[in-house]
Amino acid sequence: MVEMEQLLRMIVNKGASDLHLTVGIPPQLRIGGQLVYTEFEPLTPEIIQKLSYSLLTGEQIQWFEEKRELDFSCGIEDVSRFRVNLYFQRGSIAMAARVIPFIVPTIEGLGLPQMVKEYAEKPNGLVLVTGATGSGKSTTQAAIIDYINKTRRAHIISIEDPIEYLHKHNLCTINQRQLGTDTLSFKEALKHVFRQDPDIVVIGEMRDLETIQAALTLAETGHLIFATLHTGSATNSISRIVDVFPAHQQQQVKVQLSLVLIGVIVQQLIPHAGDDGRSLAMEIMTVIPGIQNLIRENQVHQIYSLIQTGRRYGMMTMNQSLCDLVSSGKITFEEALKHTLDEEELTTLLKKAKP
Repeated sequence: MVEMEQLLRMIVNKGASDLHLTVGIPPQLRIGGQLVYTEFEPLTPEIIQKLSYSLLTGEQIQWFEEKRELDFSCGIEDVSRFRVNLYFQRGSIAMAARVIPFIVPTIEGLGLPQMVKEYAEKPNGLVLVTGATGSGKSTTQAAIIDYINKTRRAHIISIEDPIEYLHKHNLCTINQRQLGTDTLSFKEALKHVFRQDPDIVVIGEMRDLETIQAALTLAETGHLIFATLHTGSATNSISRIVDVFPAHQQQQVKVQLSLVLIGVIVQQLIPHAGDDGRSLAMEIMTVIPGIQNLIRENQVHQIYSLIQTGRRYGMMTMNQSLCDLVSSGKITFEEALKHTLDEEELTTLLKKAKP
């Protein structure tokens, strides 16, 4: 019978990003964004339980059977770390595992723009990294923290679910807290973080009003905050934050957000043209005075035009990024169309870009 370590090693050896286990089909790997069957036999409920429980402690098994969900991370020495989610479907266990390399990525290695370094050098404020699940948000956050760790002296506290990249103390002191083992929730962790003397706080995900409120307050009181959201554009990110508050608080939140927001990085990973790799498409919004005014005045829909014309500030729209990738031959026009929110605008940009 297949062993769990064998499957985890296979993810790395095949250059896959994820492993999926579910009843009735063989284990699957996600390679270049596509799910591919492995050569193993279809899985039974008993096999999946044995495979998944081989990674867990007795306490984790008890938690999973009670809560029916479990996020955790694990590693194989000299191979990789893995972020794992266990859940139930139709009464049986299913699993999704993602590769997390031991080596923390760099800003240059990921191809992130220079503007990201400028965000990392700010003394305080809020930086959002957004995108769908699997778009590389955690990897970008890790690269930013690695850059800070090499260039500044600071105390960094990260709150993660689960801990993914392991950071070593360098110029910075880095304390990584995992939900479920080190803290009960993002809300509880942020309630007490003020007394832990942080300079920089990394929030794995802003999920609720209390977490968003704490992030804004931390940024307002002289801390640099990095957080993620599951949003597909910079303007949607602003609207998501404002809309989570009751109506009578929203104007106050708009003013607060306009003062603390440094920038928004929106990401998508798009299959390469001709091979199994993926290219990073990004929307970058840097908060300049004009954008501050539009946030305060509830004119968020006008921000997009400032991003379009803001190249000199390091800004770009998602369509401009997609256009660059198509023009350079890294992705196909067909793939770009699958990942745009405005096909007409993208087509127009590509026509203008043709020599």
